[in-house]
Amino acid sequence: MDSAARICKRCLLRDMDEAGIFQSMYDYIARLDEDDKVSDEEYERRLGKCRECEQLISGMCRVCGCYVEMRAAMKVRHCPGIHPLW
Repeated sequence: MDSAARICKRCLLRDMDEAGIFQSMYDYIARLDEDDKVSDEEYERRLGKCRECEQLISGMCRVCGCYVEMRAAMKVRHCPGIHPLW
């Protein structure tokens, strides 16, 4: 990833408005190399499993603290639960 494509605005999440946080996350996902991303179908399947999970709170996984939409988009990531859902 070249430096021009970086998302970092050098601010903390608390300094950003909620819409800015979500937009940064979706921009990050959109910039992932296609070889590193799961298919749209797999992404939706993973998010469906996360929606059913009791560890999901406000878009974050209570097991690892990640934003599940970011984790679910990447091929090399998996559900961090003791009994992974995906």
